[in-house]
Amino acid sequence: MKALVIGGTGPTGPFVVNGLLARGYETAILHTGNHEVDTIPPEVEHIHTNPFDEAATTAALGDRKFDLIVAMYGRLRMLAPLLAGRTERFISVGGVPVYKGYGRPNTIFPPGLPVPTREDAPKAGAEEVGKVLRIIETEACVFKYHPEATHLRYPLIYGPEQLLPREWLIVRRILDKRPFIIVPDAGLSLRTAAYGENAAHALLLAVDNPTAAQGKTYNVGDETVLTIKQTIEVIADALGHDWQVIDMPLAQARHTLSLLSTSWTYHRMTDISAIREDLGYRDLVPATEALSRTARWLVENPPAIGGREEKGLQDPFDYDFEDRLVASWSKALADVDEVSKDAPSAFRDRYADGRRGEQNAKA
Repeated sequence: MKALVIGGTGPTGPFVVNGLLARGYETAILHTGNHEVDTIPPEVEHIHTNPFDEAATTAALGDRKFDLIVAMYGRLRMLAPLLAGRTERFISVGGVPVYKGYGRPNTIFPPGLPVPTREDAPKAGAEEVGKVLRIIETEACVFKYHPEATHLRYPLIYGPEQLLPREWLIVRRILDKRPFIIVPDAGLSLRTAAYGENAAHALLLAVDNPTAAQGKTYNVGDETVLTIKQTIEVIADALGHDWQVIDMPLAQARHTLSLLSTSWTYHRMTDISAIREDLGYRDLVPATEALSRTARWLVENPPAIGGREEKGLQDPFDYDFEDRLVASWSKALADVDEVSKDAPSAFRDRYADGRRGEQNAKA
């Protein structure tokens, strides 16, 4: 059996490649060659070309055919027709922004995506522009040329070899011994993410279950979705750092948008029930352990200060500004706290107050 992986050297690729080798596939990877990793075994053939260029890709492949093609990188709308007739099985990877409200949450009511957002949730329409519409068109193109394909919607991917590691925004502040970190809107935002090894496991389950997976699209993600604040707490615990997590409204803390990787604090939580029920997906690495591993890896492999990764993450790491902002915020809160002491009533949760619960039960 012969398999072609387009991509293969990112945070999920080596797990997919090695998984295919373990399943008996003679595996080749097609990629630019600009990024090589030592986790790809030497028996894997490398086809170096530009998977965004139709002519170059066609020339690199010649008349070759494969039992399985996994398209994880490149221009999928170009690759899907180009690879038609070259494979018995086609598995592709795209993104989750296809859903109505993902790019423009105010276009639905109430604003923000449903939690969780199911595979069959309404897709975006004419109200969306640019990249979101292209992703929708790409999915349609895949099934036009490969009706029995399996398409996986990857969320935010994290872990070793991630080119834009969001966790670095937290890890660098810990390494710089910052006494606090600012989070927007209490850090309660939920966003589905997948550890690289977990995402690869999801894809390999599609390889293992061709009948169940054919013609279907699946959301991928860790089974546990952590809030921004929980993510910070897990990473700080993994690195043994004690600091204050300071909550501010997004309007006053817009510099934290890089931590959200979006322009608002609405949830982006996609349901993964379909892949769990159809293919038996379960996390190989629990989310808390995956984040801890990611944090430790970043300590050992830090991005260059002010380098390409930090520029891509769009965090200025302006600690002087953050210090001034927190000083002003603390002063304002002191005045508010004085007024809040005169609150006319206080709420008690009867389930959190045992004695009150017993009294209510007797009544």
